[in-house]
Amino acid sequence: MAKRLFGIYALVEMAVIIALVATIGFGWTVLLLLATFVVGLMLAGSQLNRQLRRLRSGLTDASAPVDSLLVALGTVLVVIPGLASSVLGALLLLPPTRAAARPMLTAMAAKRIPIVTVGAPGFTWPTGAAASYGGRGDYIDGEVIDGDVVDFSANEPHRLPPTA
Repeated sequence: MAKRLFGIYALVEMAVIIALVATIGFGWTVLLLLATFVVGLMLAGSQLNRQLRRLRSGLTDASAPVDSLLVALGTVLVVIPGLASSVLGALLLLPPTRAAARPMLTAMAAKRIPIVTVGAPGFTWPTGAAASYGGRGDYIDGEVIDGDVVDFSANEPHRLPPTA
């Protein structure tokens, strides 16, 4: 997997550099690469300092860990040689772009991380919580209609009770 990702990275970076050399020339391409690297490093330094101040001051909200991860990823991409990775890293370092990337990263993480609820040994779930949390307890398939419990576990056809 890592070899494939590196191959894709190398192919994209080489294609970008070849296209730039053919379009603007070798000297301007080298200057553009250096400029994106320097601007990316300056942006990474300022955003890293901002994130550290934000985490130290305790003004963390739900987006702080995701923002920190995006700033770290953007910094790594800026430091990696190449124009495409530097531009992508600089985009991740900008706050408006991070706000747009945050839901995608959160959704990807939610798919990968299972939600596990575990009780301590000897722990008993509160009344009514056993069925909803997968703990011990009886589960009855039914619903309440007009204050009466209709039991569907008897494999009978689903019908409403007679009305009075």
